[in-house]
Amino acid sequence: MEETIIAQRRQKVEALREQGDHPHANDFRVTHTAAELHDLYSDAERWTLEALDEAAVKVSLAGRVRAVRRFGGMVFLGITDGSDVCRPGDDTPIGRRDFQAALFKKVLRDAHPQSWQRLDLLDIGDIVGVTGQVMRSKRGELSVNVAEMRILTKTLRPLPDKWHGLTDVSARYRQRYVDLMMNDEVRRAFRTRSRVVSQIRRFFEARGYLEVETPMLQSIYGGAAARPFNTHHNQLDMPLFLRIAPELALKRLVVGGFHRVFEINRNFRNEGVSTRHNPEFTALEFYEAFATYDDLMALTEELLADVVRAVLRDRGESDAEAKITYQRVELDFTPPFRRLPVLQGIIEYAGVAEADVYDRAALTAAAERLGAKVNPNLPLGYLQMEVFEAACEEHLVQPTFVTDYPLDVSPLSRKKDADPRLVDRFEIFVAGRELGNAFSELNDPDDQRARFEAQVQARDAGDGEAHPMDDDFVRALEFGMPPTAGEGIGIDRLVMLLTDAPSIRDVIFFPLLRPEG
Repeated sequence: MEETIIAQRRQKVEALREQGDHPHANDFRVTHTAAELHDLYSDAERWTLEALDEAAVKVSLAGRVRAVRRFGGMVFLGITDGSDVCRPGDDTPIGRRDFQAALFKKVLRDAHPQSWQRLDLLDIGDIVGVTGQVMRSKRGELSVNVAEMRILTKTLRPLPDKWHGLTDVSARYRQRYVDLMMNDEVRRAFRTRSRVVSQIRRFFEARGYLEVETPMLQSIYGGAAARPFNTHHNQLDMPLFLRIAPELALKRLVVGGFHRVFEINRNFRNEGVSTRHNPEFTALEFYEAFATYDDLMALTEELLADVVRAVLRDRGESDAEAKITYQRVELDFTPPFRRLPVLQGIIEYAGVAEADVYDRAALTAAAERLGAKVNPNLPLGYLQMEVFEAACEEHLVQPTFVTDYPLDVSPLSRKKDADPRLVDRFEIFVAGRELGNAFSELNDPDDQRARFEAQVQARDAGDGEAHPMDDDFVRALEFGMPPTAGEGIGIDRLVMLLTDAPSIRDVIFFPLLRPEG
């Protein structure tokens, strides 16, 4: 069926050429967008039918035809031009992204008969340009009384049925361009994503942070526990890795004297794909000298509440309370958030006695009861985290700071002064999933080298995500890094919360998928 439609439309392409029309023209000039048209003339009391007729405002607009309604000698085109965006610095949409073009045969027959004839070659989905006078229909709908209509791009493939849209989930992800055409909700989600990133930038710039860019290709990957993607530089004949995190490069900048830096960019991890994981994802990382992880908890509360309120304003909703609904659960981002130490979580949710949180046998029994994987060759901290993740994470629905992680699983964090078995680290959890990770940075070069060596041993014991040795980073610390705190927040997961998206693929324009077929 689709092949037949494509063949028919190819015939129309040739018919356009025969009558002197370019089926892919690029010489039409737009004077207004649909949003601007509605912004200027939507006031029906001021701009009545008579007032618009007297003003005789001439406009030229272009967009994609979404509807064709024929009534004898009249044809009405519903056209969308994608102008549902905000003005710079404004929080509210400037108007609708569609408009109506009215073509009257009795008007065009003498003035521009070719425009009427072009309707025979027009299909829903075509991109057209119209020039005419702003008018209001008898039903009160703002329209353009067309003096000339051109087909600017003749489409070959038909759009999905407008009532059912593009409903196959896999097809929506693969053909995001069609998904965006057909689903306003999808467009709004990605508009929210852009708004979130913009708001984050403003937040940090207002606090004296410098936005920077660090390498995507690294000879030594690091900054997180993850498997990298491997590649190779031909001319230099050296192996390279797509970065798993920008952390070590950003901390080198702190050593160099940039004491407040942030980066919003891609990370790459060669790991599983799920509703929460995509091998390529966007993250925010920021570092502040002379700050602690306690300072970053307060900053994170402020940041998340600020972003939530910005999104609420963008939707035209009240931002008096920093509350959103995710998957039918109300989430309250009003500071302060709950604090939960890892070991306290094991006691509270895994049923491990306080006296047993460092007992391997008791923790192993708890892990087996919870169905968690246990590698007896790895240090105790790994076992503690297996128990915590299995027992606790699903209960962390409201924004919660999980604090005081085991030293074994935190190779870049500063030891707690009160208990060197733990580190000054937190992760922010919302809706049962990790949203961000932060800690007071380790700046003792000897301690850092020992941690790296322990990670190498963990790798030898079977931890494929253990951190490799990075001698240059240790050397940077030997030049002296001021006391610093740093944090990373997953942008995709944050946007999921703010758009009520069940899958990370819903908030990434082009998620990674298996090839078709």
